Amino acid sequence: MTTKRNILQLKDIKLLVDSFYGKVREDEILAPIFNQRIGDKWPEHLEKMYRFWQTILLGQHTYFGSPFAPHATLPVDLNHFNRWLKLFNETIDDHFCGEKAEEARWRAGKMAEMFHYKIEYYRTNHTSPLS
Repeated sequence: MTTKRNILQLKDIKLLVDSFYGKVREDEILAPIFNQRIGDKWPEHLEKMYRFWQTILLGQHTYFGSPFAPHATLPVDLNHFNRWLKLFNETIDDHFCGEKAEEARWRAGKMAEMFHYKIEYYRTNHTSPLS
């Protein structure tokens, strides 16, 4: 049995990100979308995700950017977001406990909700978030 740990430092963030995206890369629903968009740039994507979650959960401001823009035109719907969130929560359950783990779960849920609504809004209104 694996001992669950708190999310306290960068090595915990890396475990979260690597474990989660390992699941995404093999998922029958998400893998085609992520692998097609990211291609051979997985190391760069993972580095960006380390910085993103390090900023969000640890308050160490290493991520600078706009997280929604790269996702704005993805061919995804509620089913994809539900699967993404399921895999994220499974990853938290597999490895982590404590306050930061619950915060990560909450923040991921809010991000999935916001991204889904924004993508649907732009798709329904035939407009681009980048214009």
